[in-house]
Amino acid sequence: MALRYRRVKQITRFLPQICAGNRYVQKFEQVSLLHPLPNAIQKINTKFFEKGCCCCCCLRYSTIKSQVSHESRNEVDLLSFIEHSLNEIQGPNHCWLNKVEGHTDFFNKDGTFLVLAGQFLETSQTVGCDPIIMFENLKLLQRRFPHLHAMVIQSGSSIFSATDQTYILQLIMKEYITFPFLLSNKNFSETENGACYILFKDFKNPIVYNERNLDLGMLIKAIEEVNVQQNESASLVNNYRSTWVKQPDIIKEPQSCSSLLNLLLYFPGCISADESGNRLFLSDSNHHRIIICGGNGKILDCIGSYPGFEDGEFESAKLFRPAASYYDFAEDCLYIVDSENNAIRRADLGTRVLETLYPTCSVSKKNSNLWTWIMNKLGFGRDVDMKSVEFDSLSLSSPWHLVKAVDNTFFVISRSFQTLWIMDSDSGQIKEVVKGFPNIVDICGLILEKVSILKQMPLEWLQQQADVDLYPKELPDARLISSFTTFQNHLIICDMVGQRVLKLNRESGVSANFQLSNFGILGLPYWLSSSLEKVYAFSDGVHGGWTDHLQCFRLLPGRIHIRLSVEIPVGTDLVETLQEGCIWRQARGAAIEVSGAEGVVGALEKVGVAQQWYDELDNLAFLTPESELSVEDDSTTDDVELQDGRVHIDCAVNTSPGTSEVIIYAALYLQLKRDPDLRNGTQEQYATRIAEILNPRSSGGMGRDLCIQFLLKLNRDLRDVIFMKPLNVRIKLDTLNHPKADNNKDIILTDSSIQVNVSLKTQLCNTISQ
Repeated sequence: MALRYRRVKQITRFLPQICAGNRYVQKFEQVSLLHPLPNAIQKINTKFFEKGCCCCCCLRYSTIKSQVSHESRNEVDLLSFIEHSLNEIQGPNHCWLNKVEGHTDFFNKDGTFLVLAGQFLETSQTVGCDPIIMFENLKLLQRRFPHLHAMVIQSGSSIFSATDQTYILQLIMKEYITFPFLLSNKNFSETENGACYILFKDFKNPIVYNERNLDLGMLIKAIEEVNVQQNESASLVNNYRSTWVKQPDIIKEPQSCSSLLNLLLYFPGCISADESGNRLFLSDSNHHRIIICGGNGKILDCIGSYPGFEDGEFESAKLFRPAASYYDFAEDCLYIVDSENNAIRRADLGTRVLETLYPTCSVSKKNSNLWTWIMNKLGFGRDVDMKSVEFDSLSLSSPWHLVKAVDNTFFVISRSFQTLWIMDSDSGQIKEVVKGFPNIVDICGLILEKVSILKQMPLEWLQQQADVDLYPKELPDARLISSFTTFQNHLIICDMVGQRVLKLNRESGVSANFQLSNFGILGLPYWLSSSLEKVYAFSDGVHGGWTDHLQCFRLLPGRIHIRLSVEIPVGTDLVETLQEGCIWRQARGAAIEVSGAEGVVGALEKVGVAQQWYDELDNLAFLTPESELSVEDDSTTDDVELQDGRVHIDCAVNTSPGTSEVIIYAALYLQLKRDPDLRNGTQEQYATRIAEILNPRSSGGMGRDLCIQFLLKLNRDLRDVIFMKPLNVRIKLDTLNHPKADNNKDIILTDSSIQVNVSLKTQLCNTISQ
């Protein structure tokens, strides 16, 4: 006892130093008495306080558990709560959003965790800091440390409240939060003084950083000290020491209510115009594409095919949540803020090629040979070598807005409106960085000019957009400067809540929906199927397991004509005739697709699997860009036949003996039917019907309920909502041996046809004619 008393007395000499300047106290695990406590305390002082850590967090060791009861405030230990909640999506005191059940990355309890905890359901003034800034910091840290387990915790919420869950869903969508989001009805002592970051490893020894006084550089050093890259080589660790890291081939996207991807527009964030060319450039941000359309709404072109980072032609180029854009008339180029890639891209509208302005890209030309090209097409190529951008204030981080100055300079502004990067528009070099909203407004006077135009917009629309974006206090509408553009005598407005585009007459003040058309240009959405080159590696596509119709047939070898007759969901109308650009067909195994259903049967030859492989490689290697473009232009003009309320899709394949499979994907754009006999329909009924169509595999549960609540929050007539119904049909063919002719030498090729009736609700019978 005397020994313990002396050591406790020694500790008290350090307590004023630990707690000075901050009321925030963090508990640590029990420290073994086998180690000298004075040395332990001295180690803490050297490690943290000499580095300035005492200004935003404080630490102390606790050798015994607190005897104070917190039951009245419903408080529990945060780390234990997280650890126990990892095993199930929903429990009596928690509910996970944005997390996929069975995903091993987030069920692994080993490793280093960084948790952003707070009460984000409150207003920004109540929380005391801007949620957008907090999420920006969390994204930056995980980009720099890819193996860091990042997550967000909303404490003290009603986990079963549809209102709370819908609010969080809107927040996830707006801020593009890919981290797991935990809702808890418990209160935690760590969040008493506001939002905070909590860093710990293996659920031990947490370090708490209050958001109000956060030094991001200090937090980065702390993460490095707990060896977040412990399993990586030293060279690989150095590669991660930048604010920009090339995105991997498999991109993380928000998982909550993923069926919302099937809306025609999914968070249309920004828009710009080319008035002389009568063109609009719409950033369909969460679909990772730029839609180019005319003033009448007809879609003319599309930039981006998949989330990621890749230069090239518009069909193959990749963006990751594009934001603001600027059209340069002299160059006929569109400059794009690639927000999640922290990059600035330049699209040449004449050559239809997307390239990177910032960061600088260098490709080794010695590897630019045919074999490298083939390996890249097959998905086995190496990533483009990007020059690393060191961690400093000159690096882009969560850019969103783009303003062109008079002196050939770009003003790039962050989503939180707290950082301005002044960039040379020719070289992409960042000249200067300005911090703080007042300083940004002083330098970029065009902001005030654009904000003044917002006064012409409906007050109701402005209030809806500000539900989550409450900062900056000085000019709350500043974050909307990229969400509208002047076009002739109208304002074209991105409604980020209603998931639509509005057209406002500046003279009369009358607004209407801006109707898009010609959806075939958009092609088949990336989330429906894998790429053509990787279909052999992934038998069920990227999202595997989802199939609307699966049927097996046993036929003789030869030519097989397949006709799909698809019945659209009851109570819906096809917005426009299905175009060939929205259909993807692929044959694999002992079959090869024949373009077009017509042809001369006698000209068919026996097709082998090896021959198919070499034929496809030849087509890929020797097809010129001009011929590729002409083929696509021709296909987009063809419409798929629509009869008796059914969509008919034709396909023809040549088969050899063996097994094969024909995969057909299609995107059907629908609207709820405006039936005059159903005048008493309610918004709740419309929302339920759309949710059933978008997610028929779910008979209830959180996902579908969230989708319904989200649709109700659109604040528009849901019969005007255009949504995409995906179609996935897989036809398996078991082809017999060739029948012999009378002379026993020649083989006989058989012409067969298959009629497949498909319902998007129930499977109907199929007939074979031969």
